[in-house]
Amino acid sequence: MSGAALVALLAGTAACGPFGSDDEKAAADGPSFTVAAAGDILIHPQLTEQAAKDAKATGKGEKGLDFDPLMAGIKPVISKADLAICHFEPVAGKPEGPFESYPAFRVPPQIATSIKNVGYDTCSTASNHTLDHGVGGVTNTLNVLDKAGLKHTGSARSAAEAAKPLIVDVKGVKVAQLSYAFGFNGNEVPKDKPWLVNQTDFDRIAAAEKRAREAGADVVILSIHWGRENQPNPSSSQLKLGRQIAEKTGIDLVIGHHAHVVQPMEKVDGTWIAYGLGNEVARHDVPTGLTEEGVIGWFEFTKRGGEWDVRAKYLPTLTEIPPEPDESGKLPAGAVTDHRLLDVAAALRDDKDLSAQRRARYRLAFERTEGTMLNRGASKDGLVPLKSLPQ
Repeated sequence: MSGAALVALLAGTAACGPFGSDDEKAAADGPSFTVAAAGDILIHPQLTEQAAKDAKATGKGEKGLDFDPLMAGIKPVISKADLAICHFEPVAGKPEGPFESYPAFRVPPQIATSIKNVGYDTCSTASNHTLDHGVGGVTNTLNVLDKAGLKHTGSARSAAEAAKPLIVDVKGVKVAQLSYAFGFNGNEVPKDKPWLVNQTDFDRIAAAEKRAREAGADVVILSIHWGRENQPNPSSSQLKLGRQIAEKTGIDLVIGHHAHVVQPMEKVDGTWIAYGLGNEVARHDVPTGLTEEGVIGWFEFTKRGGEWDVRAKYLPTLTEIPPEPDESGKLPAGAVTDHRLLDVAAALRDDKDLSAQRRARYRLAFERTEGTMLNRGASKDGLVPLKSLPQ
């Protein structure tokens, strides 16, 4: 895309406002609603340590952990959506621990409360880590999400629960969510509990959409755990399956996870596919820069002429990571001291005290995410940032 074209796109976005214009709403002849969806939520030990530090400062949380400050930066956006969808990748443990990291996650359940507090409504739970701790891990995770007030789909505690489509009323529109994963890190789905977690298969996905429609769904959204880790480009299998879904089912939106880095969006046969939303929040042992960057997909559904028109936008995010202390135990001058999840555009706009180094890092996160989002030609189908990059 030329610089002039990109400037025009950004200017157009700024003119209509980040959450859609009144003119667009007036042009609709049916209902409309917005969906926000973000990437993998993985709680590594450093984030649990941050929650313990924050609990001491806030006096809030449960069992000495408060994840609200970590997540607060995205609340103004997530809470604005009519439907906000998270991807809960790990297994939830008990509030007091013990907790485990890679390769078999068992994370503080307190994170679910913070996911709810920033405005999420529902979470997909089918991932390669779903079976890290067997049937008990699945059961506890879903109990934790229930307690937090989060709806969920992708794994189940019974055959009856698995068979019932998740359908949410969103401004009078019945929206179904499906969730599937490619595999489970060598853990087998129990033969006597084939319903425990959804494993990716085109025919299964198509059948699940049909069941959701029969149960009254007006819109069907698929959350799918797929692709190759740490690869910004979608794999050939992602592209093939994405096209199959777009061309041979009525699924209205595909939301991808697993790569831990941002992958592009693309409109295929009228259906938006977000191949990979990166990490919503994580702290890998070896941060790469890309693993701290994520994106919130923002989708505006409007009924026009009896059909759903879906317009896509994106919001770059960044998980700030404090640097390692020097030999004396001190951090470099001006360094961040806490892990924080940021709306990059908002941080650039609102924090007037940013150092030149941090400002440059934020701009890099925004521009790199923007380049990835658009590298399969999505600009021609109207993909624009939810908020423009401040100058």
